Amino acid sequence: MAPTVPLPRSPSEDGLTRWYEHGLGWATAPGPPVLLPTGLRFDVLELPAAAGHAVLRRVGGTGPVALMGRRMRLLVAAGSAEELPGLLDWLEWGGIALDLAGLGPGGRITAPVPPGWCGSDRPGAAVWLRPPVPGREVESSLPALPALGGRGDAPGLVRLVEAAATECHRLRLTRSRQPLAFS
Repeated sequence: MAPTVPLPRSPSEDGLTRWYEHGLGWATAPGPPVLLPTGLRFDVLELPAAAGHAVLRRVGGTGPVALMGRRMRLLVAAGSAEELPGLLDWLEWGGIALDLAGLGPGGRITAPVPPGWCGSDRPGAAVWLRPPVPGREVESSLPALPALGGRGDAPGLVRLVEAAATECHRLRLTRSRQPLAFS
């Protein structure tokens, strides 16, 4: 059996990898597409985009936020994904199907295309709604629990998770009330 040789990366993938690795200091995983490992510099709260937009209106400033198709990804402090189930229980959301997930160590997300780059207008492409800023440490802007290094200038993880759970539940209730369309 002949060994499998990976397909060559396109110049745009190499540029994207350079932007993340050199501009932001973030690790990448080979693609295509280029992937960002979670659990190193950040974790991710992933939820439906409709609920995510409502969360952003309620909570205001958070860290970087990405959109991929109908899913929103809120970057949070590394270690937050592991705290999510216990936090949801503590907030009395445990056991309720919310369509809210935490991605931590071992997870990966598709690297969003930076604003203004070619391909950011493709339908369903991963894009930044609130991009990280090259040359600035992102960790200080990420929502966190105080035990995970939460700082006064970043919104609290508890507040963010409470808003996300509420909006995911509200979206689920709204969808369940919509009449069924028959063909």
